[in-house]
Amino acid sequence: MKGVFQMSLLKQLTTDMVTAMKNRDKDTLKVVRMLKAAVQNEKIELGHDLSENEEIAVMSREYKQRKESLAEFEKAGREDLVDQTKKELAVVEKYLPQQLSAEDVKKVVKETIAALGADSMKNFGQVMGAVMPKLKGKADGKLINQTVKEQLSNK
Repeated sequence: MKGVFQMSLLKQLTTDMVTAMKNRDKDTLKVVRMLKAAVQNEKIELGHDLSENEEIAVMSREYKQRKESLAEFEKAGREDLVDQTKKELAVVEKYLPQQLSAEDVKKVVKETIAALGADSMKNFGQVMGAVMPKLKGKADGKLINQTVKEQLSNK
C-alpha cells in the first residue's frame, strides 16, 4: 500500500491544479499549489516517498494552520480574510480522510479506556497516547482531547 496513496495524492493534486487552471479558479488553484508544495517539501525533507500516514499528517497540518488563522481573523473582525480562509479550508478538506463524528470518537475512546483499564485522569497521557494513532487525521485533536477528559472524569 505504501506509495500507492502517495502517488494518487500527488496525481490528484496535479489533476485538480490543471482543472482549476482550465476553470480559471484562482482561489482553488492557489490552495492546491500550496498543498502540493507542502507534500513535495515534506518528501524532500524526509528523503523518501511519503507513507499514507505522513501525507495525512501534512494535510492535517495545513488544515490546522488554516483553522487557527480563521479563529484569529474572526477575533480581529477581518471578514474578508474569514471568507477567504473558509474557502481554503473547504479545498483542504477534500484531501483529508472522512472526519469521524463526535459519537464515533467517543466510541473509540471508550474502547481504548476499557482496553487499557484506565480509571482516572492520572491515565490521561496513556489514553491519549493510545487513541491518537487510531484517530490521527480522522478527527480534530481538540475533540479527541475533550472526549478523553470527559470519559476519564466520569470514571
